[in-house]
Amino acid sequence: MKKVIMDVDTGIDDALAILYAIESKQLDILGITTVNGNVPLDYVTKNTLKVLHLAGENIPAYPGAVEPYLREAVHEFKVHGNDGIGNALDDMTVTKELEDTFAADFIIESAYEHNKDLTLIMVGPLTNLALALKKDPAIKDMIGEVVIMGGVVSNAGHGNMLPTSEFNIFADAEAAKVVFHKGLDITLVSLDVTHQVMMTDEHVEKLKDTKYYNFVKDATDEYMAYGLRLYGKRQCALHDPLTVGYVLNPTLLTTEKYYVDVETSSPLSYGQTICDFRGLLGKEPNVNICPGVDSERFLEDFIGTLNL
Repeated sequence: MKKVIMDVDTGIDDALAILYAIESKQLDILGITTVNGNVPLDYVTKNTLKVLHLAGENIPAYPGAVEPYLREAVHEFKVHGNDGIGNALDDMTVTKELEDTFAADFIIESAYEHNKDLTLIMVGPLTNLALALKKDPAIKDMIGEVVIMGGVVSNAGHGNMLPTSEFNIFADAEAAKVVFHKGLDITLVSLDVTHQVMMTDEHVEKLKDTKYYNFVKDATDEYMAYGLRLYGKRQCALHDPLTVGYVLNPTLLTTEKYYVDVETSSPLSYGQTICDFRGLLGKEPNVNICPGVDSERFLEDFIGTLNL
């Protein structure tokens, strides 16, 4: 089984991604690292521990960056609700505690221990990994693969923070820039494909009478209401679960390698992931982008995996 670390800013789709990864039974999840993002870090941490409790798993969780690499924090309460997971687990009491090790240090330790066998699944801002690379640059040669949910590449103008910017990159563009330029094996699962995997009420109803039905239904209600306002239909994009889906089955997505950089200066396009499709910059390709997705096959696998 692949040895993975999941780096999360647990809002709704992060929670679904964690459950998908666990219930796939195909991943050796070494730990989950938390990062400020969709909601503040204390919310992220509490949500992560609740999701692990719901799944009945004792996977260690490591607290990460409280704020971005350089800039001020931004959050997405309007999408993820007051607590980040649609208040779906308000009544849950969690006794599980966080590990003492800081997330960036856990990433460093794991890179040394599992040299080249380690996959990082990054579904929040990239602050923790940027901090780890800053502290110990040598780990860039020890991490096997980094799969990132972030950015918008071919479909510029359809961002979710600015017209050209996606939240995870926008929330810490400086950290993303650091990560993209360290020579890592990076695959970027961007809005170009995640906006093609929409979960609807019909999908949720396929989970009726299963372990996760109530949580998925309650957690995604506000998320789908946001989709209704945005698209005119009750639906929500499975950004983070698709990122896990790629790690489980790379054939779900097509990939092509190009040079990708991150805009950190312009107020009009801060956080934009700029892909040099025509090689105009003369730079070596550094990121595998995902131009296509088998959305039907992914949705079938995602729902089937949670259908316990």
